[in-house]
Amino acid sequence: MITDNSKSQSNARTARQMLRAHRYGTLSTLSKKFDGHPFGSIAPYMVDHDGSLLILISGLAEHTKNILNDSRVSLITHDQNDPHIQTQGRVTLVGNASFDPERDRCGKRYLRYFPEAQTYFDMADFNFFRIVPFAIRHIGGFGDIHWVKADNYRVPIYPLIAGESELLAEFDSDQRKALARSLGIVNAQEVVMVGVDCDGFDLCVDDRIYRSNFTEVLLNAVQARAAILAQVSSN
Repeated sequence: MITDNSKSQSNARTARQMLRAHRYGTLSTLSKKFDGHPFGSIAPYMVDHDGSLLILISGLAEHTKNILNDSRVSLITHDQNDPHIQTQGRVTLVGNASFDPERDRCGKRYLRYFPEAQTYFDMADFNFFRIVPFAIRHIGGFGDIHWVKADNYRVPIYPLIAGESELLAEFDSDQRKALARSLGIVNAQEVVMVGVDCDGFDLCVDDRIYRSNFTEVLLNAVQARAAILAQVSSN
């Protein structure tokens, strides 16, 4: 039984934001070869609009064989730039992984975040699996520890999802560079906006992705555009 506290929505959003801010984590599956023993592997992942995770994995990989045998998985991520492992924030997502048949739709968004994965995407052996959470363990720091229900964490379908691609194309080079400056990045050479979701947006600046969070959950393109333009005008 997972019991959220009175700040459940806030904790859920903080956990989503932390997962969205990172690009990889440790994926734990149940070993088919070794009779259910935990098997850990490093896995790049992308958080989709609703909070579920997408991973692109090979049919030959041990973790793929494990998932096909038993869908129960977990993935933990943390601030990979912070050396203080025990006191920093981290999130463990517990859920079930399954094959996602919508390869082209998944690939369109995934490859904006991981363009280097194009070679793998072009191989028939690699496919997308979606991890749907049923519980999240969020640790914000020492003593700041919470279980989060999936119902509070996941976001139902919202209008911004359909308008994301059009919104990404709206901002010119000067606006994108102003957004980079708002994140403390000066003299950026190439800035690309790779994703916008209800919690914020992602910029790829000179081949490194940076996250900027909205101050509140925004569910449509009009709201998201206004928030992004406000950040542009402040720089």
